[in-house]
Amino acid sequence: MTRSLTPENQTLARPGWNWQDIMLVLAIVAISVMVIHTATEFRGVYDPHFQIETRLSALPEYTVRTLLRMGLAYGLSLGFSLIYAYTAYRSQVAARLMIPLLDILQSIPVLSFLPGVVLALIALFPGQWIGVELASIILIFTGMTWNMTFSFYQSLCSIPTELREAATVYKLNSWQRFWTLELPAGAIGLVWNSIMSVAGGWFFLIAIESFRLGDQDFRLPGLGAFLATAASQNNLGALAEGLLVLVGVIVATDFFVWQPLIAWAERFKVEMVEAQTIPESWLLDFLRRSPTLRILNQQLVKPLREGLDRRVITLFPVHSFAQPAAPSPIIRWLNWLFVSGLGFIVLWGTWEAVLLLRLLSWSDWHRVIAGAIFTTLRVMIALILSLAWTIPVGVAIGRNPKLARLVQPLVQMAASIPATALFPVLLLALIQVGGGLQIGSIALMMLGTMWYLLFNIIAGAQSIPSDLLEAAIVYRLSPWQRWQTVILPGIFPYLVTGIITAVGGAWNASIVSEYVTFGNKVVSAEGLGATISQATASGNFSLLLAATIVMSLLVVMTNRLVWHPLYRLAQEKYKLLL
Repeated sequence: MTRSLTPENQTLARPGWNWQDIMLVLAIVAISVMVIHTATEFRGVYDPHFQIETRLSALPEYTVRTLLRMGLAYGLSLGFSLIYAYTAYRSQVAARLMIPLLDILQSIPVLSFLPGVVLALIALFPGQWIGVELASIILIFTGMTWNMTFSFYQSLCSIPTELREAATVYKLNSWQRFWTLELPAGAIGLVWNSIMSVAGGWFFLIAIESFRLGDQDFRLPGLGAFLATAASQNNLGALAEGLLVLVGVIVATDFFVWQPLIAWAERFKVEMVEAQTIPESWLLDFLRRSPTLRILNQQLVKPLREGLDRRVITLFPVHSFAQPAAPSPIIRWLNWLFVSGLGFIVLWGTWEAVLLLRLLSWSDWHRVIAGAIFTTLRVMIALILSLAWTIPVGVAIGRNPKLARLVQPLVQMAASIPATALFPVLLLALIQVGGGLQIGSIALMMLGTMWYLLFNIIAGAQSIPSDLLEAAIVYRLSPWQRWQTVILPGIFPYLVTGIITAVGGAWNASIVSEYVTFGNKVVSAEGLGATISQATASGNFSLLLAATIVMSLLVVMTNRLVWHPLYRLAQEKYKLLL
């Protein structure tokens, strides 16, 4: 049979360069040059007395530095999420330890990590830029990774039973199952939670890049430090310039990264009929039309992937989902080493914590407990108010790709703008309204809560198979019946994941919403977040540790007693069946 030479085949047959390929190469070269140049600035002796400039000419370099930190932190977060969630999913023994540990880690406020991480890395790299830079990357990582890990773990646990059985019938080994079933199952949730993770990184950027501990200064040149300096100097012109640059970065990131990824992840949705409307991306179409990229994929990427598959397949024996293969002696020894090391770290950390906590007075403990009560009430109010609007709006965006293309950049922009840069303006407005920071902190706390809910609800709405909604229309279900029988059960697993991370985000946000500094003024509200901020500013490590432990215990207890039972309900009752 003679094969016709279609335009696509002609392009493959004659791999000539066109304007698309030239633009692609120029973009890669430009990005590489900027990354290499910026990376060289991470070396050298750290000068704690350098001044953050608020001139417009300083913004390009500061922006590139911040983007490099964010990119490295996101890559670290993605790798951690995939490995951690998959390990917990494949081993029930590991899950019993790792999921509660994940609760504890995500409950510890980012700004409570800050003093210890900075001081440890400064000691490891004394007087060097690299120590403070690594500290900032690790801290941005701690603000990014938890919701991605929870999302991927939830997606793995929600894989339809029929697909798992099909993988067993076709005798897929662990590598094949991960690459063809498990990773695609979590793709949509990972993409939307990646957007939220990056937004979370922006939220704490100012605090991380302009960190002070007592009389010690650990600032870093970057967009967050630029905004913090402009806000502290009441330089509204520089603040507006920094925010405009930040908005431009967010819009560009949405166009060049998130929209292509959302459109690409649509291929992994489980549905029986083709959806009427699907997300689109001009850049993704642009890359797919590139003849050079197609040839590189056929001649280089595909052979390398197939060779890797052949090599990896021998390392992973075929076994059933229901009956996992027994671990080898090496794996058992590594597990014992991991548990022993973790036990030693826990015992040593507990002893050091006891020595620090002995320095606290009863008045300090009374302050911590009273602050915990006030902050708990604010967190609950912020969560209820956030749920009230994110559920209908998230479902509307997730079920309407045209609306998603229009609204998603605006939502991402709103979620990514560091609220701490706007706190002075918002605080002045709230004081005029009445209630001051006692009530205003709830509104500020919502900025660290509602986006986790919204992006998870959008991902959940997008993952609902189109044929289910079309069946609801065929059977003439009323709008409320559709919500009751299709939409709410469909988004429920994602909603619970969003609530778990949103509560952690609210507790984290309490640190910057209950203690606000602008100019030479400090406004605070009684609460656990304010206690942590004040302890950090004064270098009171005993009080900082006590407040952090109480906050972590509250988050973990809430997750264990409330949210995780709902999480199990989502896995058992609302899992998609084919």
